[in-house]
Amino acid sequence: MAWFRQGGSPRPVVSVLRRAFEGKDKSVGEKAMGVEAGAAVLLSRRHVLTCAHVVNDALGIRPLAVERPVADGLDVVFHTDGAPRRTVARVTVWVPPRRRPSGVWHGDLCVLELVDPAPEQARPAVWLDMAEGQAVRAWGPDGKAGGFADTEVKLADEGIYYLDGALSGAAIAPGFSGGPLWSRHDPAVVGLIVAHRDAHGALTGQQVVRRSWALPWQTIRAELLTADAVDLVEFRPFGEPVREDPLRETLGHELWELLGDPATRTDHARRLAAQLGYGTPVDESVPSVEEMVDLLSTSERALATLTESLASAHRGGRRPQALDRLLVAGRLSDTARLLSVGEQRTLVHRMRQIAASDPALIPRAAREALRYTPLPAALRGSGLVPEGVEAALAELEALPDGDLLPDGGPSVPALLKLIEFTAAEASASCRENLRTWSERVARRLGVHEAALAQRRADAVAWAARRPTTVTRVVAQISTLASDLPGHHRCRLWQVRGDGTPVPVFLEEPGPFTTDRIGRLIRAAAERAEAESGQEVRDVDVLVDREGLQLPVDEWDAGNAIEWLPGEPLGVGYRITLRCPEITEHNPKHAHMLRARWSDVDTAEPLVVDEKTADAKQLYSRLRTSHERTGQVVLHGPAPIRKTLLEICLACGVPVVLWDRAARSHADAHHLDEVASHGSLFRLPETVRTFRGKIWTDPERHRARPSLVWEPEEPLALPSQHRLTDPAEGVRAR
Repeated sequence: MAWFRQGGSPRPVVSVLRRAFEGKDKSVGEKAMGVEAGAAVLLSRRHVLTCAHVVNDALGIRPLAVERPVADGLDVVFHTDGAPRRTVARVTVWVPPRRRPSGVWHGDLCVLELVDPAPEQARPAVWLDMAEGQAVRAWGPDGKAGGFADTEVKLADEGIYYLDGALSGAAIAPGFSGGPLWSRHDPAVVGLIVAHRDAHGALTGQQVVRRSWALPWQTIRAELLTADAVDLVEFRPFGEPVREDPLRETLGHELWELLGDPATRTDHARRLAAQLGYGTPVDESVPSVEEMVDLLSTSERALATLTESLASAHRGGRRPQALDRLLVAGRLSDTARLLSVGEQRTLVHRMRQIAASDPALIPRAAREALRYTPLPAALRGSGLVPEGVEAALAELEALPDGDLLPDGGPSVPALLKLIEFTAAEASASCRENLRTWSERVARRLGVHEAALAQRRADAVAWAARRPTTVTRVVAQISTLASDLPGHHRCRLWQVRGDGTPVPVFLEEPGPFTTDRIGRLIRAAAERAEAESGQEVRDVDVLVDREGLQLPVDEWDAGNAIEWLPGEPLGVGYRITLRCPEITEHNPKHAHMLRARWSDVDTAEPLVVDEKTADAKQLYSRLRTSHERTGQVVLHGPAPIRKTLLEICLACGVPVVLWDRAARSHADAHHLDEVASHGSLFRLPETVRTFRGKIWTDPERHRARPSLVWEPEEPLALPSQHRLTDPAEGVRAR
């Protein structure tokens, strides 16, 4: 028997709900949404396993249908601490039922991928092979304490095991399907309940009273491996020999140094078990170091919780170096998370309070504290609801620490940076609570007080100054040879009034359709407006040479109000183009740009018509008589315009206007409405207004203007578009 024991056989914490279907009256539909089609078992933080026929039943499909469902998602409920938590899951692995002449069937498995990670209290199952004679326990799908049924594994037959229950207590019933069968003597799952065995033929109801059948773990494992779900079964079932692992050896070595004394080891082990919800022997037995290593290697918060206990025991004295080495081993593991059970529980409670009172504070603090770090999706919006706090914090826990400090000590983790910046703008009581929490966690992790103090000073300075509003959005559009026609890559930045670019992290890398890019740009601008209360109308689009011909202003940006028509980007925003591929090749470009902007109020624009549409002639004029000209208007057919445009940009001309739709110089007058009226600095707004006229009356307004606008101040975008604070290779969970 293991020293760390889960109390009895743990209840299942997952149920799969039936969907409300069209054609039913309202009362029936509402009832159906709360009825369990069956149970499931947690495979990983992101996956649950159930029977395929349970999923079919939940979707209103014939239970033994073999076709993979195409539904958007299923409602899944976790029953933890008496508080059901609903989330959505989607089919990711499908093993259809395969009938047998005896009336039972093979296959019948489905893995569901969770949209959000499972709650912290829900632990992925540990598995043990099923064998005849095992005493097992099943639970109903509603998570209620009294809904269990005890039975015994009686007979194995070609990958299926039959179960018989005694004529006392509850019996396995409809709704148990898909749920785990727990060993009565080990904290492990041995199989999955499939169905009650119907009485027919020579077996009458008098003879078959409580006979059910199940899929054993060994069959489940084989089926999932055949279905290419290797990642979901590559973990160590309970009782299976441990493979050699250098990290386990490190954990064992440090634990021996820290907990070599049996009494001390037992004391810390009992505290650890209580925090993790495990039972311990009532006798005087002592846990082995190997058993503690097993727990640290399989339970996400075990290592952090143990180091919390160890750090408290040495508070005020000299900190053991073995404790720091143990924490380093945890950062290198794929299992250990950053926070202990108590630290995580306290933080979630505090941050939920803040999210309820000020939904915008945590995302705002995250964007400042973790400026070059990919943020969880929940923190990319303008607000965070309390229900999204736990999942967002769990993702931040997984982010690596920052660069190592000069003294070689650990840096302040990304999560603690967020807490310091959140505390800086929180109410006085919340600020004190968060800072106390942050100091305690930093002390446990061995973070130097000066390092945390520096982050706190940065946060205080940020909270004290007036927020810098976003003045423009920058979009970098690029295309790879492998991208489909009409698809492009996109990176976005919000540029603040002080010139600081803040990256907008997208959920997927692309390539995107043009309409999708239009909506991404609009969303970035609208989020900046919501945070600052000031309108964002300017959008700079960075392109390569070929990209200068893209009609970016015509891409559909959609509409924030769903029932209103979507509008082109160039109607809602002042869309201008920039081409670093050309301008950055001229070492004198910045000097030439400043010279042209200095005389922009007095110099007349250079209009290139059929009399001057010669590449050599234009280059000569821009280098001599028009070396301080700030604006060029290009006319003529596309092949000529392309060459002349690149000459203008190479010579540092900051403003170039042309008509993409022009076929010849005879079309020059189509551009008169924007090319010859008003101040140069009003040109982007004039072009935007004209694009609105094109949208509403394209037959009357034939021009399709493109505008290059290169400001005097350079755009200081990071050379690496995904800069991160953490040191490469260091991981924390």
